[in-house]
Amino acid sequence: MFTIASPKSRNVALGGVVVSSVVIASGLGQLATFPNLGWYSTLVKPAFNPPNWIFGPVWTTLYALMAFASWRIMRLPGSSQRSLALLLFFGQLVLNAVWSWMFFGLHSPLLGLIDIIPQLSLIVLTIVAFSRLDVIAGWLLVPLAAWVSFATILNVAVWRLNA
Repeated sequence: MFTIASPKSRNVALGGVVVSSVVIASGLGQLATFPNLGWYSTLVKPAFNPPNWIFGPVWTTLYALMAFASWRIMRLPGSSQRSLALLLFFGQLVLNAVWSWMFFGLHSPLLGLIDIIPQLSLIVLTIVAFSRLDVIAGWLLVPLAAWVSFATILNVAVWRLNA
């Protein structure tokens, strides 16, 4: 017998997909970051570099906002706009995880910079695409764009100071 899932169980399943995706991206980034914090401590950093303890709470909050925003989009009816919005979202999420491997894993602020610029572009495009479908989902990603804009400036400074 074939049954159609209830809207509530569908929303729970979609929530599981987005939370899993965000947790995986976060975990992959941490695998590259934590073993290389010793290397990072040897780099010259600009005066505006935040203390290390701030990154965990900020990224936890940003990942939660990303998961909630993408869940709001995933539960909308299928359309080409929705598909594009989710493609952009998951594209920026992949670049987010890859950045840690390029910057920390490969000990290369330059490679991190090469990653973070298109990542920021995809975040902005995702905000636009999400906003066209769900204004709240778009606004939920604005803190991510702000933080990654700051991270881009920080990445440039670290690269220049250590080149």
